[in-house]
Amino acid sequence: MGKIVWTEQLNLGIDVIDQQHLRIVEYINQLDDMRSNGSSREEIGWLIHNLVDYTISHFGFEESLQEEAHYLFLDEHKKVHEQFTQRVSQYQDRFDKGEDVSKALNSLLVTWLFNHIQRDDTDYAESVKVYLQHTNVIQPNALQPNKFAQIKKILFTPLFK
Repeated sequence: MGKIVWTEQLNLGIDVIDQQHLRIVEYINQLDDMRSNGSSREEIGWLIHNLVDYTISHFGFEESLQEEAHYLFLDEHKKVHEQFTQRVSQYQDRFDKGEDVSKALNSLLVTWLFNHIQRDDTDYAESVKVYLQHTNVIQPNALQPNKFAQIKKILFTPLFK
């Protein structure tokens, strides 16, 4: 399956989420590069661990935004995330036991992420955009680079209380 090419189709119009999705795409593409370039098992394992860790953090962030926005299908969206996390954890376990799952995992990630953004994430995007505009926390597609740290702090704070 290979790499994901970021296109406008993948933009939700919520900069902080789009940037997180782009980072996940970079991880997936890096996995493909490492797999193709004969990187060591240790290097690939490190990348898989970081990819999974970042993705789980992203899911939590996304779900907290949905909760704040009173997204009606939050529970269903969480279930999709949980099922995907379980599936990827199985690949991680197989990798840890010595199996080379990098090609299959890369294929799964490419297909799943593209479909998930196009279907599931697009469904919640409007609710979150309205919430963010109403609360004046962020204006979708209007993040200024110097304000990202401040906005990130505002949005992540409720997760750690």
